[in-house]
Amino acid sequence: MLATTSRTLLRSSGRTAIQALVARGISSPVSSSIGIRSNSTTTKVSLFGFFCLRVKLDNRQPLDSADAQMQCRLIVMQCKFIFDASSTPTNIFSLSCICIYHQKIFPTSHFHKSHQVAHKSAVPIIDDHHIRGDYNSSSVIEGAHACAKAGISNLGINGPSTIYKNQTFEELFQHEVANNEGKVAHAEMGDTFTVDTGKFTGRSPKDKWIVKNIGSESDANIDWGNVNQPTSPEVFDELYEKAVNHFNTLDKAYVFDGFCGANPNSQRKIRFVHEMAWQQHFVTNMFIRANDESDLDGFEPDFTVINACSQVDEDWERHGLNSEVAVVFNVEKKCAVIFGTWYGGENKKGIFSLMNYWLPMQGQFPMHCSANVGKAGDSALFFGLSGTGKTTLSADPHRALIGDDEHGWDDQGVFNFEGGCYAKTINLTEKTEPDIYRAVKKDAMLENVALKGDDNEPDYFDTSKTENGRVSYPIFHIDNYHEPQMAGHPKNIIFLSCDAFGVLPPIAKLTPEQAMYHFISGYTAKVAGTERGVTEPTATFSACFGAAFLTLHPTRYAELLKEKLEKHNAQAWIVNSGWSGGAYGIGERMSIKTTRACVNYILDGKIEDTTWEKDPVFGWEIPASIPDVDSIVLHPKNTWPDASQYDEAEKKLANMYVDNFEKYRVGDVDYSQFGPKL
Repeated sequence: MLATTSRTLLRSSGRTAIQALVARGISSPVSSSIGIRSNSTTTKVSLFGFFCLRVKLDNRQPLDSADAQMQCRLIVMQCKFIFDASSTPTNIFSLSCICIYHQKIFPTSHFHKSHQVAHKSAVPIIDDHHIRGDYNSSSVIEGAHACAKAGISNLGINGPSTIYKNQTFEELFQHEVANNEGKVAHAEMGDTFTVDTGKFTGRSPKDKWIVKNIGSESDANIDWGNVNQPTSPEVFDELYEKAVNHFNTLDKAYVFDGFCGANPNSQRKIRFVHEMAWQQHFVTNMFIRANDESDLDGFEPDFTVINACSQVDEDWERHGLNSEVAVVFNVEKKCAVIFGTWYGGENKKGIFSLMNYWLPMQGQFPMHCSANVGKAGDSALFFGLSGTGKTTLSADPHRALIGDDEHGWDDQGVFNFEGGCYAKTINLTEKTEPDIYRAVKKDAMLENVALKGDDNEPDYFDTSKTENGRVSYPIFHIDNYHEPQMAGHPKNIIFLSCDAFGVLPPIAKLTPEQAMYHFISGYTAKVAGTERGVTEPTATFSACFGAAFLTLHPTRYAELLKEKLEKHNAQAWIVNSGWSGGAYGIGERMSIKTTRACVNYILDGKIEDTTWEKDPVFGWEIPASIPDVDSIVLHPKNTWPDASQYDEAEKKLANMYVDNFEKYRVGDVDYSQFGPKL
């Protein structure tokens, strides 16, 4: 509601005072009390009222929201001094007076210091005190032609007479509560809405399908198989009609228009049609939001997702599917339908799979990785599967976070796909994951997280529902994030592995060809207790560190990586955050201090000054020494009590690599020659 008003007030010196009120969570009551309306060209503010508020304050104590609301209402009733928002000397003086006092009224600690840059530009916003209210392209469209005005009648959806489009965070919260879509969790950093997604607490990969349009571009390029399961155009058409018919029975619907990809050169316009407010909340968190309605002028989606999650496909056997759940994408028709699963991640990862199709067709490299950037503009990429430390290691107090999960690499550099983060909450504490813990507050949303006590406090240690509890939040919840969401070409690419066999060194240097081999391999290991039935270390290979989301053959992505490494003189590394001195159960896991020291030595460039030793089996190079790391640890064989046992374990793991890579020995170059030698 305050976006238009805020832009008007930017012409005066009082903007931060208004933002301070909103940052304290009192935007709706105060703005209505003092006459702030987004559709009004005149902003009515009582200078005398604010001055009275200042006088009434105990300067040693910040007001809480309730007190501030009451004081503002009383003050407005007491005075009728209003003025136009134009930049007259009187008004500049008036709002300047407010600004002088706003720090004492509302301490800076309550601000979000910055926000994601508008999707149309990589230039940082000058004012670093942006608040969530800046994102306001909200509209409520009512009447017989609501669907047409919202842009969904061309889908065949004409039934709903009320469309809630691109609602603000505050509006979504109000809808979620009013619709009884979940509960309000009283997290330490602020109230957070939480939802239960039913029996599906993760993606349903066996129910994801792509339409095989015979003779089409996608037919010729998609790597058809267990990951990209083909279905027919006829099945899609039936499911599409079913989804449309369902929405035509509803009185209201939620529509979100947003963007995937911070770089305008490859950005995609995405439209979501949802049944519930929390689903729009999820995509509002995860995708790049429009700053205001002008950003959506002439919006024509590159892809549309119709999420009919409350419905199921009763005819799944006739359709040749695996269950009544169906997540089906039609690349040529630029549309997807979702049935039977409420899990929010289906929205996010479905579009990521499409970016993995679209970008390579343009010669751009999509990546399942986190990314950060140093003060000198030196960006770095962190690839890794769950449990390898990708989130922890990319969150660096000396470097700014670009993003935590999905990125692209083009001729200009790297860029985030998303507008938020989607983090696991299992065993979450402020000590272990401070950034994520502090991000759980207003505007974030919890999924499948247990609540305890009368206050509905999140219990991150209660995994009775699932070990895959999640929180989604806009990226500006991370204090140290990189506002442009774009950076130059990375100098270092780090492949993270949690090796439970105790074989891999804590750090190793790769040639470009070896980087391709290990990128395609995507190795880590599961240990006992991480999943049901896992009683001993189990090797896990996920191509490109994200096999479940690759629409093309893995070697296509590996070739793009090799091209980028060579063109931009980037260096690839293996960093092992797993076990040393023996396998899991015998050795010990490397300390985060050791792993962080290895990463720091890579990123500050000093590692090039060391000497190297070549591993006879894997062929990579190991540094002779690194500050703050025991040189014995750098050579894993030296940490084992029995060297012969290490040799046996190394041979066992090397064989696993070789066996896994057999399916990738295709194309002009056999990259298996750059793997371990037996």
